[in-house]
Amino acid sequence: MKQIARQSPNRLRAALLVVGGMMVASPSLAGVEMSLQDRDVARSMSLGGSCNRCELSGRNLSGATFTGASFMNATLVGANLRGAEMMGSNFTGSDFSRANLSGVQIIGANFSSSNFTGASLAGAEAQGASFVRANMTRVDFSGAELHGVNFNGAALPDANFTGSELFGATLANVRAGGADFSGAEVTASNLSNGDFSGADFSDANLDGARLTGGRFSRANFSDASLRRTDIRGADLSNARGLTQSQIGEACGDGSTRLPGRLSAQACRGGVRVIRTPPAPPAPPRVRNLVIASEQ
Repeated sequence: MKQIARQSPNRLRAALLVVGGMMVASPSLAGVEMSLQDRDVARSMSLGGSCNRCELSGRNLSGATFTGASFMNATLVGANLRGAEMMGSNFTGSDFSRANLSGVQIIGANFSSSNFTGASLAGAEAQGASFVRANMTRVDFSGAELHGVNFNGAALPDANFTGSELFGATLANVRAGGADFSGAEVTASNLSNGDFSGADFSDANLDGARLTGGRFSRANFSDASLRRTDIRGADLSNARGLTQSQIGEACGDGSTRLPGRLSAQACRGGVRVIRTPPAPPAPPRVRNLVIASEQ
């Protein structure tokens, strides 16, 4: 039995022991500091249970699987989570700034109020995940599949969504100045009351999306598709690249603000109302145990 975790001089760290090729953490995991000396240990790591406030900055967790885990307020600054799987886990309030989460698979995980500043989620596949009020400044979501993901109230300035799929996503009340949605599929998504000043929607598909009450000053809509798009109350007065042909396929009302002499038809009963996706499923029962197996 070999101990590979070190103790902090300020407070006792939970011991991490290797037993017969498996790593088992003690039940009390608040403030665990992993000291993984085997470079390849992350390749088959499986993490469950509770490890709130863990310090995992810069760790190699590529390919790790988080199932029903609680990592609330954990610190993963600059961590390598490339290709990781996060299923029904809770990362509320955690810090993923500058982390590499490219190719990550997320199902029903909760990242509310987390910090992803400068992180990469390029090529990520996420379903029903919650990024409510998260800081996603300069995050790279290029080529990601983000179905039913909830970004309500998130900060998304200069985020990169080029070529991503945001079907049925919630982008309501966000601050997304300068974000790049060029070539993205934003169909049936809710962008109501968001600030998209200077955002790029060129070649984007916004069919069936809801832009009600949104602010789009200097946003670029060149060649964007707006079929059945709800623009009631949206401020598009200083938007760029809009044509009457595009606006003619959308619908608005008397409070819709459009550039030049463009005009929108009134919305009728057939307009689809985009609702907030259901909350992520509750994680499986926490067993207060973290196990990482190696093969």
